Formats: sequence, C-alpha cells, structure tokens
Amino acid sequence: GDKGTKGLSGVSGKKGKAGTVCDCGRYRRVVGQLNINVARLNTSIKFVKNVIAGIRETDEKFYYIVKEEKNYREALIHCRDRGGTLAMPKDEATNTLIADYISNSGLFRAFIGLNDMEKEGLFVYADNSPLQNYSNWKEGEPHDPAGREDCVEMLSTGEWNDSECQVTIYFVCEFLKKKK
Repeated sequence: GDKGTKGLSGVSGKKGKAGTVCDCGRYRRVVGQLNINVARLNTSIKFVKNVIAGIRETDEKFYYIVKEEKNYREALIHCRDRGGTLAMPKDEATNTLIADYISNSGLFRAFIGLNDMEKEGLFVYADNSPLQNYSNWKEGEPHDPAGREDCVEMLSTGEWNDSECQVTIYFVCEFLKKKK
C-alpha cells in the first residue's frame, strides 16, 4: 500500500561524551622534523646518483666533481660531511686525472683542497699538510696583491690559480678507498 503519514518526534537523547583535545602543536613539530629528514635523504640520494653517474679514481682514491656552487668553506664541509675532503693533487698523475675530469665535465674551473688562509704565501692542503715537491701554478700565480686570494682553484688546463674563498663555484671531493 501507500506510505503512511509521519509520526511525532521522539524524546531527545542523552548528552554525549566530551571529545578529545587535539595536541596539534606536537604533531606539527613531528611533521616538520619528518620534512627535514626527507629533504636530507633527498640530498643524499641526489649525491649518490651523481656519484654513480660520474667519478674518477686512482688506486687509492675516488674523485668526484660536485656540481653545486659553494664557497671554499662550504665545499670543504660538503666533502667532509660525506666522508671525504676537497681534492688534494699531490703529484702530476693525480693532477692530470682531476684536470681531465674538470675539462671533460665542460667546466672552466673548480675548487681543490689547497689554501694559504693561515699564513699568506704558505699554501697547505685541506689535510693541513704543506705543499711539498709538486705544484702546478699557472704562470704568474699565485698572485695576490690585495691579500684576498687565499683559496685555490684548478683550471680545466690543470693549472692552479689562487682566488678569493668567497666565490661560489663547483668543487672536487676526494674519498679514500676502503682497504679490502
């Protein structure tokens, strides 16, 4: 048959239980920290992908050009944070290997681990060892009349030039191979 007419409204129900208060501030902090961790992991993944894509090596070391423009100190920290140091060419073979790497990467110059920040004219490697029986200065270099060129870049020719530490350019990291 047909639907009947609507009946009268019933009695109101009892009062419900109180809801819980959101501790949203704490969750926001946790989410914020997770975002920071994800960003760090993405940076690490990008670094590893780049390393796999292009690396040079000798019997004892790996060399890797980091294609991120950083000043000398930032470059030093970047390499150290990844277990290495700025590249320290201490002989002609290593210097040639790094120079070819820079040149083949289409670059004009890159920071290497050499500076005279402590004492003007006294160049030391990133591991604080002094420049010894090998160097490859460009003719007329090091030349620092204003006293501001305390860091060293390698040119694509393999020649070294002292330059200001605050310039932001690509750089070469070196990593010691693990002993088997």
